[in-house]
Amino acid sequence: MPFKIHLPAHLLMDLQVIASRIKRLREERGWTQEDLVERTGLHRNTIGRMETGAQAPSLSAYLVVADALGVPLWRLFRDEDE
Repeated sequence: MPFKIHLPAHLLMDLQVIASRIKRLREERGWTQEDLVERTGLHRNTIGRMETGAQAPSLSAYLVVADALGVPLWRLFRDEDE
């Protein structure tokens, strides 16, 4: 059985912000979710949940997504103008 983490409400809000950044970066490239799936090798459900904030992915999943998007890892957690 997979290990589940229950995040406090304030962290869930942060997860939503990260999710919207991932989606925005993907869309800026003109990619579909399926394009990101192909570029990362992650399951389409994982990408979908990452983009909705429904899942707190592993650090390695964030690394793979950042690499596929061509951005440093920190860009998923912070905008350049922050």
